[in-house]
Amino acid sequence: MKKIFNIKYIILATVFSTVAITINACKNYLDVAPQGQITQAQIITDPVQASNLVTGIYNVFYNGGFDPDIESLQYVFMTDVASDDADKGSSPTDSGDGLQIDNLTTTPSNGTINLVWTGYYQGIARANQALGVLQNAQFDATTKNKLMGESRFLRAWFYFNMVRFFGGVPLLDRVPTAAEANQDQFQTRAAVADVYKLITGDLDFAVANLPEKGATDVGRATKGAAEALEAKVYLYLKDYQKAYDLSEAVITGGKYSLVKDYSLIWRENAVNGDGGINNSESIFEIQAGINQDCSSGVNLYVVSQGPRAGGKFGWSDLGFGFNNPSASLVNDYEATDARKNGTIIFIKPGGTVLFDGFRIPGPDSVQNSTYSYKAYHSRTLERNCSGNTDHLPKQLRLIRLGEVLLINAEAAFQLGKTGDAITDIGMLRTRAGLVATPPAGISLASIWHEHRIEMAEEHDRFFDLVRQDAVQPGRAAAAFAADGGKAWKATNALFPIPQQQIDLSGGRLKQNPGY
Repeated sequence: MKKIFNIKYIILATVFSTVAITINACKNYLDVAPQGQITQAQIITDPVQASNLVTGIYNVFYNGGFDPDIESLQYVFMTDVASDDADKGSSPTDSGDGLQIDNLTTTPSNGTINLVWTGYYQGIARANQALGVLQNAQFDATTKNKLMGESRFLRAWFYFNMVRFFGGVPLLDRVPTAAEANQDQFQTRAAVADVYKLITGDLDFAVANLPEKGATDVGRATKGAAEALEAKVYLYLKDYQKAYDLSEAVITGGKYSLVKDYSLIWRENAVNGDGGINNSESIFEIQAGINQDCSSGVNLYVVSQGPRAGGKFGWSDLGFGFNNPSASLVNDYEATDARKNGTIIFIKPGGTVLFDGFRIPGPDSVQNSTYSYKAYHSRTLERNCSGNTDHLPKQLRLIRLGEVLLINAEAAFQLGKTGDAITDIGMLRTRAGLVATPPAGISLASIWHEHRIEMAEEHDRFFDLVRQDAVQPGRAAAAFAADGGKAWKATNALFPIPQQQIDLSGGRLKQNPGY
């Protein structure tokens, strides 16, 4: 089946002109540079061109690094480094913005939060542009609704992360006209409940109109991806019945199964049919590949987290050294848990040999002692493009069955379905080489422990701690106290609204409490 990646974003000249003349705050996060142009008449009558337009939304995931960011370094700072799972890493003086986030002292002028805000609104703008055109499509309704379902799934993804980062944010459900762009509707923050209403409405439509895995191009959103994401949304909303029902549909639907070897989930190549890209466990995955300008990969995702030379140096290192798994995380693994070595590269005396034979020297020549194995991409056994390390074609597994089992387990436990929770957690622990039942039995605490260990370094821990703290107040403070004695305050549950965005709005965007 055909796989999608890096089809240049096609955008209507008329739509772009509307976006380009927006002003103030909207100008910063609605502008999307055109990479090709096509008329509206062509798109609404040609499903191939319409599909290419939607592919342009997916391509926004390749942005990032030190530019507007969706899933790269700045996002990693705000999810892993912001949590108790990881330290900033690199050298002590590298990235003051990252250090603020690591120390829970983020300020409104922090550059990272502005890059993520801008990146996500660029994604939202692309989704809205596509939807504005597709609503007038004249080809068959099934294809039209499928493409609109993909666009609405992606818009829901963007808004779900934004509402978790910042709380209420400007709610753009369409491309504003030039006359509307500076109106309060687009320059002020919507209520959190209204943002979630848009998210669940988009996902309801996606679930109803997207095809199952195997009935669409690899990499495109599917019904299972929409069900999984909506199950997660409802877990955050504490609607445990809907979270259970949606996750149960994914688990029992027969389209997904656990990879047998946990460490192979993030490899490019399967081993004896297990793991590799687009594997049996993967539900939604950013596609990557090799193209003429070596741009079909998430910018700086791999290299920013690669092991960095230090001390005596003397070797060609693999990156900038950010996002080091914390001592708190390392100490939370059970002794024989296979997930530890599948998640963390440990810098050992005498050197560390990776799965591809690459040898990292000992601690006297390396900046830090732990790195993310899930972010590693082999330069010898996996694809790369003419030695270009900025866009190494690492495919990011954004939703996978392991996480859906955790959602199902927690929702089931909250509903009194203890047997289901035991089954879900047992599947994950058995794969990890552990006894199926947690040492202290099944409980909310043991499910949360499994969630941390199973999903470590997958850029969700900060969100999950905030969610758990809303269920059990004091949990986040205890977690950060165990992470080097960091002091958590309730206001840390949201990041500040970027000051640059407040200024662009003429002060109409209001700051979160405590900043």
